[in-house]
Amino acid sequence: MTVTVRLVKERPQTRIPNVKERKQKRSPKLRLFSSPTKKKRSRKKRDYLYHVQPPHSLLALDSLISFAYVIFFYQNREKMANAASGMAVHDDCKLKFLELKAKRTHRFIVFKIEEKQKQVIVEKLGKPTDSYEDFTASLPANECRYAVYDFDYVTDENCQKSRIVFVAWSPDTSRVRSKMIYASSKDRFKRELDGIQIELQATDPTEMGLDVIRSRSY
Repeated sequence: MTVTVRLVKERPQTRIPNVKERKQKRSPKLRLFSSPTKKKRSRKKRDYLYHVQPPHSLLALDSLISFAYVIFFYQNREKMANAASGMAVHDDCKLKFLELKAKRTHRFIVFKIEEKQKQVIVEKLGKPTDSYEDFTASLPANECRYAVYDFDYVTDENCQKSRIVFVAWSPDTSRVRSKMIYASSKDRFKRELDGIQIELQATDPTEMGLDVIRSRSY
């Protein structure tokens, strides 16, 4: 009886490599020469970053435009402020006010807002010899106005002094639109008249009498 023995070679067990081993097998040079914490930028990314940075000519142009804007804003600050308030101020208003303050050639000035022209103009000038009654009579009964009055008085120490009084005249019988326009433009107009010492808001003559002005002067 014959016995046949067959030798079967045992196959080795294959192990599936993990992700890290597969990456190292594909690109072993990156593992040897690249830093594990800092990766090199690709050429395409370096070119993109280079082109994003503006050249020096564009930086100089941007600075020039900013400087020109500052100069334009400084030169036109008065016009821009007038546009924001809604009403412009005629140059004659400031000129006549300076004459009243420095030369005292006018006892009072009455200003009017021209709604069509959208600016404040001088409506009436008072003579140096005019009285306070002449000033109150120059204000219309049914319309709003701005006014400036040069008030002279004597103190308790027998000293002659004067005060420049600004009056915002807004009677109750005037139009609502006119009241709103004069109220919104008052602060802007007052800043043009440098030297106002007393301000009065009056809706009838009793709120701007001489007793009221005299009590505010001391």
